[in-house]
Amino acid sequence: QVQLVESGGGLVQAGGSLRLSCAASGRTFSSYAMGWFRQAPGKEREFVAAISWSGGSTYYADSVKGRFTISRDNAKNRVYLQMNSLKPEDTAVYYCAAGRTLLPITTTGYDYWGQGTQVTVSS
Repeated sequence: QVQLVESGGGLVQAGGSLRLSCAASGRTFSSYAMGWFRQAPGKEREFVAAISWSGGSTYYADSVKGRFTISRDNAKNRVYLQMNSLKPEDTAVYYCAAGRTLLPITTTGYDYWGQGTQVTVSS
């Protein structure tokens, strides 16, 4: 069992930056791939970024590639999402998730989810 708690969301102007953090419980954190997803009002939850258990592999949605960076610190049981050059269309609730497969990019590839943190980007 893994429990996930996101933090770091907030209100930022377009072009600004935010760093999301996800704290995980449990001693098996380092065995899970981790991902970030987001969900805007009236839309489906969409993939943002994923990182392998070791941190050696990452994958990004085209919409955030070059602007967002996912990283993890297995010693601290944390995964991060650095978001730069934010756009109004990045506004959503952001969720972190833990999964057993190598580098899942769909919601079905993840077993555990956090409650989400709101990110609002004003124009």
